[in-house]
Amino acid sequence: MTEDEDEPVARDKHGNPVTSENTGSEDEGRREPGGFRTWGKSKDYREDLPQVVIGMAVTRDGIPLRVWCWPGNTSDSALIRQVKDEVRDWSLSRVVWVADRGFSSAENRRYLRRGGNHYIIGERLRSGSAEAAAALSRQGRYQEVAGNLRVKEVRIAEDERFVICHTPEGAERDAAIRARMIAQLKELIEDSDTLGKDKRAELRGVISARPGLNRYLRVTPGGLLRVDAGKAKAEENLDGKYLLRTSDPKMTAEDIALGYKQLLEVERGWRDLKQVIDLRPACHRKEERIRAHVILCWLALLLARVAENAAGGTWPQLRRQLGRIAVGTFTGPAGTFRQRTEISPAQPSPGRYPQTARHRPAPEDLPAHPAATG
Repeated sequence: MTEDEDEPVARDKHGNPVTSENTGSEDEGRREPGGFRTWGKSKDYREDLPQVVIGMAVTRDGIPLRVWCWPGNTSDSALIRQVKDEVRDWSLSRVVWVADRGFSSAENRRYLRRGGNHYIIGERLRSGSAEAAAALSRQGRYQEVAGNLRVKEVRIAEDERFVICHTPEGAERDAAIRARMIAQLKELIEDSDTLGKDKRAELRGVISARPGLNRYLRVTPGGLLRVDAGKAKAEENLDGKYLLRTSDPKMTAEDIALGYKQLLEVERGWRDLKQVIDLRPACHRKEERIRAHVILCWLALLLARVAENAAGGTWPQLRRQLGRIAVGTFTGPAGTFRQRTEISPAQPSPGRYPQTARHRPAPEDLPAHPAATG
């Protein structure tokens, strides 16, 4: 079997085709490949590998509605506008877009409000924005809602609402992570006062490459390295908190918070695609084959989610129960016939499972998806 070459059409950083003469940039001695499969910003910190960008729309029940593919160097922030334009043809009566902090630009927010739609978007608490600072400075009582979650609505704009969410478990986790980061930082700078100026600057550069540690580092006017106690104290006020903004004037603060938590269904879908259905690595080079591989993986996820929602159980439960059902072929003087095994009380019909908490299926428990040939 011979391997086909990449498509000859190269693309710029916006994903638009360009001539090969304009793609001669060198990245650490490597020529950047043209085409769909290319280098870009890797969320897995694998800048050494080419990639493609994949998007997925999911309902509140976890059903993956559609999947998109873009060249590997496409910027994330503008993709939501394309997605909104394409789902407009679905004739949905009312749409509330839920997105994470990477899509919170003012241009994206204006675009999502077109056609009478609304959004719920996470806001960066540590961004230094005026909205985040104003929201955190407002006084008020938190309201207890489902799932050990507390919410507080603050009004700082006429056309938008802000909700601060707080989880005690998240606060404990953030405090533990901060304590670990500060302990590592103290260990690194413990004897730094005895170092020369150049060596101390070198150590400062090493720490600056680690954002978790650099956040708590303070450099004195004399060039000495210290733990920033004021920064650590300020971070305590953010433990377990995240900020949401929405344009919907009617939803309650509880509905806004719970609506944002539905992003967990998206994360669960990505986790199953990557770790269970083996979305990656994609052992293909041509664009049409990469797209086919992604669509086949999406269909496998769709099958698992539809089965889970219809039966009221998890896919591992369904697979185990269905695996116990067999058909036997019997031959005798009267002829040949087939008979299915009886379904016992411990083996109820797949549509009669009780509602149970979902967990990530094991690899052998998900439906097999056809493998595309390369």
